[in-house]
Amino acid sequence: MLRLDTQLCFAAYSTAHAFNRLYRPLLEKLDLTYPQYLVMLVLWERDGLTVTQLGERLFLDSGTLTPLLKRLESAGRIARTRDPADERRVLITLTEAGKALRSEAQCIPPQIGVALGLSPAELAALKTGLDKLRAALNADGDSA
Repeated sequence: MLRLDTQLCFAAYSTAHAFNRLYRPLLEKLDLTYPQYLVMLVLWERDGLTVTQLGERLFLDSGTLTPLLKRLESAGRIARTRDPADERRVLITLTEAGKALRSEAQCIPPQIGVALGLSPAELAALKTGLDKLRAALNADGDSA
């Protein structure tokens, strides 16, 4: 039972690191880190989210998210502004440069798919399984 190669947690951990290594050279061309890329993906789907909404979507707390957002703002990719309706909330919006970056990033998902050598159906099944695993872990964490 206590063998590293039998641990699901290690399989997930080492797979996450392998994904980071796979994405790194592709994202370096865009001057993005992997976590920054994830933020941009969410904003390309729906611009103008609050920090809280963005954190909920990415499963990140504000302490982790704020430094990412500061770096993206410094790079001219996003803008952070107080919500005029509620000054306690900070809105995150894409700048023109952030919007333009989307077209450059279009090539990344197909390149990842090719690198993995899996069919679209296999990729979808893996994602479904991982989504179920995350939901179970989050549900268990909520009950602890």
